[in-house]
Amino acid sequence: MHDRKRVLVTGGAGFLGSHLCERLLADGADVLCADNFFTGTKDNIAALIGQPHFELLRHDVTFPLYVEVDEIYNLACPASPVHYQFDPVQTTKTSVHGAINMLGLAKRTRAKIFQASTSEVYGDPEVHPQSEDYRGNVNPIGPRACYDEGKRCAETLFFDYYRQHGLNIRVARIFNTYGPRMQPNDGRVVSNFILQALKGEAITLFGDGAQSRAFCYVDDLIDGFVRLMAAPDDVTGPINLGNPVEFTIRALAEMVIELTGSKSVIETRPLPVDDPVQRCPDIALAHERLDWHPSIALEDGLKKTITYFKGLI
Repeated sequence: MHDRKRVLVTGGAGFLGSHLCERLLADGADVLCADNFFTGTKDNIAALIGQPHFELLRHDVTFPLYVEVDEIYNLACPASPVHYQFDPVQTTKTSVHGAINMLGLAKRTRAKIFQASTSEVYGDPEVHPQSEDYRGNVNPIGPRACYDEGKRCAETLFFDYYRQHGLNIRVARIFNTYGPRMQPNDGRVVSNFILQALKGEAITLFGDGAQSRAFCYVDDLIDGFVRLMAAPDDVTGPINLGNPVEFTIRALAEMVIELTGSKSVIETRPLPVDDPVQRCPDIALAHERLDWHPSIALEDGLKKTITYFKGLI
C-alpha cells in the first residue's frame, strides 16, 4: 500500500508547474512531473531532480499517458501570447487533445483532476470585474483564439466528463500571475518591464498605459490551486484565482523603474489586436468556498521577481 498521494503535474517544468511541484512535495506527495519542454525548462525543477518522491517524464499531453495516479493537475499549455501564437494549431491541440487525454486518464484511474483554465476565457470583457457567471466576449477567429477558445473547449470537456462520467473535477480560471521562474522572453508585461529596466533600456508601453491589470504573486496562486483541489467535491469551479487589486500598466512600469533604480524612460507603442483593456477577477467565490485571498502585495512580489531576474542577467 502506498500512503503518499500520487500526483501528476502536466506542464510541471513550467513557471507555475515548477512552483506547484515544490509545494506538493513539501505537502508530502509523490510527484510525477510531465513536460515536453516547449516552454518549461529543466532549470525550473533542477533542485527537485534526484529527490526520492519526485519523478520527471518528458511527455507531450497531446498523446495519451498511462500511469497510476490519485490526482492530476493539468497545467500543460503555452500561456503567453508570444508562445501560444508561435504554433497556434499546436496550442489548440494542447488544450483540447491534452484535456481529452488527461480526462481519459482520470476516468480510468478515478483520479481527481484539476484544469488550469484562464481569465482569457472572458476575452475582452464587457463587464468589470469578471465573475464566474460572465460568459465572455471572445473573438473565435482572432490571433489569440487558439488559446482563448482552446481553453474554453477544455472547460467544456471537463464539465461534460463531470456530467457524463461522474469525474471529480476542479476548474480554476487563472488571472495575471508573476514571480520567479517567469520566462524572460515570454512577452508578458512584468518580465518585459523588469528586464528592460535592469538593462537600462526604454520600457515599452502598449497603448497609453491606462489599461489595467491585477497581478497575483505565484505563491498566492499555488495556495489557491491546493485549496481548490482539497475543497469538498461539490466545489467543481470554475473559480477565479487572481489578485483583485488593479494597477494601470503605466503605474506598474513606474513601480518597476523605482524598485530597480533604473534610468529607463517609458516609450509608447500601438496596442495589439484583441488585447483586453481591463482585466480584474471577482474572487468572492474563492473567498467564500476556499477561504482564499492573495496576501502578497505587488511591491513585495516584484522585489522577489527582480532578484530572480538579476540572477539571470
